[in-house]
Amino acid sequence: MLFTHDTELSLNATAELVNTARGDADGLADIAALDAFVEHWQWTGSRTRDRAELDAVRALRPRLAQLWEMTEDEAVDLVNTLLRDANALPQLLKHDGWEYHIHATPPEAPLADRMAVDAAMAFADVIRTGELGRLRVCAADDCDDVLVDLSKNRSRRFCGLTCANRVNVAAYRSRRGANDLSIAEVTQGT
Repeated sequence: MLFTHDTELSLNATAELVNTARGDADGLADIAALDAFVEHWQWTGSRTRDRAELDAVRALRPRLAQLWEMTEDEAVDLVNTLLRDANALPQLLKHDGWEYHIHATPPEAPLADRMAVDAAMAFADVIRTGELGRLRVCAADDCDDVLVDLSKNRSRRFCGLTCANRVNVAAYRSRRGANDLSIAEVTQGT
């Protein structure tokens, strides 16, 4: 494991949050979609479950997306801004079956603030360990989703299996087509 479990979880949740704003359809189109996202990523703390909460979380996505494009110094500035804006105060907590981990906002803080600070804390670890190179955009030509490469050998190129399979099948078909063409040329030449 490159980072602690909660840092890796936060990095993946942040990437998924950013990806909800990519593509043709908004992955957080309504409060029900936000509820499903929060449940999937096991966010704890209070919720208002209203349009203002949804709008605040949606407004956070472009700020977090910038982290995939920034230099280290720029990322440090954004991380510090996210922490400062939410009045983050890191504390060790143990709850809901989780061992001690860091929370930097109280459970009653707005969801968007908790998400921003959680992401900022995780990215602080990425920056401190010199691992910004693990932030990537999917290598599929038709996908702009972001990902965090947590593999040991830094080999992850795709956001998920769908993109990886699509690219690999296309490459196979291209190779096979070129090979079939070469065989046809040889056959015709004899």
